[in-house]
Amino acid sequence: MLLSLYFLLVLVCVLISVAFLTLLERKVMGYMHIRKGPAKVGLEGILQPFSDAIKLFTKEQTWPGVSNYLLYYFSPVFMFLTALVMWVIFPFGSGYFEFEYGLFFFLCVVSLGVYPLMIAGWSSNSKYALLGALRAVAQTISYEVALALILIIFIVLVGSYNLEEFVDYQEKFYLFFFVHVMGVVWFITCLAEMNRSPFDFAEAESELVSGFNVEYSAGGFALIFLGEYTMIIVMSTLMVTLFLGGLLNLTFFFKVGLVVFFVLWVRMTLPRFRYDKLMGFAWKSMLPVTLHFLFLYLSLKVLFFVL
Repeated sequence: MLLSLYFLLVLVCVLISVAFLTLLERKVMGYMHIRKGPAKVGLEGILQPFSDAIKLFTKEQTWPGVSNYLLYYFSPVFMFLTALVMWVIFPFGSGYFEFEYGLFFFLCVVSLGVYPLMIAGWSSNSKYALLGALRAVAQTISYEVALALILIIFIVLVGSYNLEEFVDYQEKFYLFFFVHVMGVVWFITCLAEMNRSPFDFAEAESELVSGFNVEYSAGGFALIFLGEYTMIIVMSTLMVTLFLGGLLNLTFFFKVGLVVFFVLWVRMTLPRFRYDKLMGFAWKSMLPVTLHFLFLYLSLKVLFFVL
């Protein structure tokens, strides 16, 4: 029963966080455009996210007559669940899920995230949705390689898969100051993994009529939206835990908010890449840099043990 309550508490906190993240994004975009953003529903637009959620979940659900109905219907649910299940790896002091292989579990779940995305595009039975899904899957798989190598660097340095060990390791010294180049690479890789600008090819509206989710509306679209924004918070929290301490206090939430703000800032600053440039950047720039630093830190670790 306590386990069920813990899951319910995580779900409620994530949903509220996503709601206010959408409001924050629209406000940040508004002020960067020199306008106000949402300001009608509630005080300064504070109730706008809840208004949008009610509107989306009460709209009539439509589906293409030629779609594979079950796969089409359930793929947004799986997309949201894969983002939600990642919260169990964080050392929140609950005592339930502080298992030894947290980073390994994270890699497994992130890799699973491409399947509902691919199925959503394929089951819609639309050429635009399928093309958007193929591009998104190729992008995600490409950047997961760099993501996994950066995590291997951290596992080599700390000697553990458990995120609680990372928190203890950085009690007096943040790893970001030692591996700051990898911090920048991690941030860029996370943007590609989350399908955020300038890597938002999964939803390249001007090219693919909204990409893999073009046939979704109402609740299905809302769940895809929830999964995407939940991943932003998950990746920001993981970045703070790996690079900036991660001790659960007031500064932890400030650091997570700062990383989220940078994600939103990048969207308003950089234009979208061309797709061939995106793939070339992954394999010709990110991968060699990450491999070089992996060998560097492996050498330092071996030298440390020899001395």
